[in-house]
Amino acid sequence: MRFDAGAFWHLLFSDAFLGPAWITVWVTFAAMAIGIVLGLIGGLGASSSLGPVRWAVRTYVAVFRGLPALVQIVFWYDALAELTGNWINLPPLAAGVLALGVNEGAYMTEIVRAGLSAVHPGQREAARTLGLSRWQVQRLVVIPQALRVIVPPTGNQVIGMLKTTSLLFTIGVQEIFATGTNTYSVDFKYFEVLSVVSIWYLMLTGALTLVQRRLERHFGRSSWTVTDGGRRGTLARMFTFQGTTT
Repeated sequence: MRFDAGAFWHLLFSDAFLGPAWITVWVTFAAMAIGIVLGLIGGLGASSSLGPVRWAVRTYVAVFRGLPALVQIVFWYDALAELTGNWINLPPLAAGVLALGVNEGAYMTEIVRAGLSAVHPGQREAARTLGLSRWQVQRLVVIPQALRVIVPPTGNQVIGMLKTTSLLFTIGVQEIFATGTNTYSVDFKYFEVLSVVSIWYLMLTGALTLVQRRLERHFGRSSWTVTDGGRRGTLARMFTFQGTTT
């Protein structure tokens, strides 16, 4: 069977994949938002002084990193409804976003934990001696420096998430790959359709890669300046960070 160039170009420039591409992007960012929130909570919990909190975080990371994403997707969509007697019966899109978000949270927990651990303890001690509260130390001293470590792998996770959304075709979410499978199941032009699907993924991942590089340049500056005027407004405290250590 020869390559049907006419069918390829017609499908590539048609609007058949515009809606699915939007769903793919929406699911990617919605799931990543859930993952980042869970990762921030988990990363802070992993460095907690409370043993039960650290144990709970480690268990969460071990379970959700150890299970394949596809298994988790099917669980949230099918098994959860059966487990609750159809009391919780999530629609495909909601189940997919939740499954991918909770799964991503386990990976983001490790990324955030590594970022927070990369900040030299002396930075915290210096901030506390100047009278900053524990929350101010985290917000003004630790997190700005940790972002230099957190941002690059987070960008990679976003790109990986966009590709992982293709697994949602198994529960009927009409993203890019699901649209492709529906198309070639009718005309049997597998190579042409999958080529168009691949181009769409490459365009989206390419755009995300450009955004990631700009963010890395922004957060990878050699110095950070963080100012806190305090409630009294009479004395400004300033930290100038060179790199991630003092």
